[in-house]
Amino acid sequence: MSYWRKSALCLLPYLTVLCLVAAGCTTPVQREEADTKAATADELTALLEQRERAVQTMKGLFSAKVRGGIIPITTRVEGAVYYRRPSAMRLRGFTAIGSELFEFLQTDDQFTLRLPTMGRVLSGHPSDMSEMGKLARPFQLSVWAMSGVLGTGTINGGDTVRVVDEGDRHRLEVFRASPSGGLTIHRRLWFNRQTRLVVKEDRLTELGEIDATIVYEDFRPVGEMTGLSISGDGQLLRPFKISLEDGQGRGSVQVTFHELIPNATLKPSELAHASNALPDTGRLATGTDGARQLPNQDLP
Repeated sequence: MSYWRKSALCLLPYLTVLCLVAAGCTTPVQREEADTKAATADELTALLEQRERAVQTMKGLFSAKVRGGIIPITTRVEGAVYYRRPSAMRLRGFTAIGSELFEFLQTDDQFTLRLPTMGRVLSGHPSDMSEMGKLARPFQLSVWAMSGVLGTGTINGGDTVRVVDEGDRHRLEVFRASPSGGLTIHRRLWFNRQTRLVVKEDRLTELGEIDATIVYEDFRPVGEMTGLSISGDGQLLRPFKISLEDGQGRGSVQVTFHELIPNATLKPSELAHASNALPDTGRLATGTDGARQLPNQDLP
């Protein structure tokens, strides 16, 4: 046997090991590329609508910690939420010892706020909560925070959207027509690239300033969702921790859910006045049909 042949045979085991190591190193890279593939605005808006449709009803128990003067009632609230698609929601707040602080009911065209400790009942249209005075702001923020759990933060059909890649996230920007005839940014939503879950959201004023920033964390399965290939295993995931920072610098709220039950039959007493005020038409309050993608060069 020649010298060169003997040398090749001696090196063969080492070359085999190197090939196996190299093959093992390339596999995670390929998987990562598959997991972090680009997303279109149509895909993300359709995903929001799909997750909204997956929840017909929802009820849950939560605790809320408040910092600053954002809520003038108390600094800690124990609460319960009840929801029926498309837009009937009831929030109840209690002290740590179980005394009722408030009951807030909202539908598309009506809200009612009952304050037992003050002996007051306020009502009006959700787009104008001025009758609530100082309480208008905290309850508006509460509705936004709950939208991440209920899945009601879908994109209006008349809005314009675009997606921007931002590190390990996709940022979906939502634009709305302004009274002057142009487009102003209305919302920003950050999706985790791998899970496609909304992990952060900015709500903006008509002037484009941040009205509130909401962070969604601690996602847990609360049910199953058929036909959802993007999220992997078809589980319906919801955030059990929501942190909300007021863009006007008035304070912050942290909501921690203890229990979430989707698609359970609600008792008449659980949704009470809200169920009577809004018949279940089976239609979405908002939808993604007709949402347009705006080319980058056309954005303000």
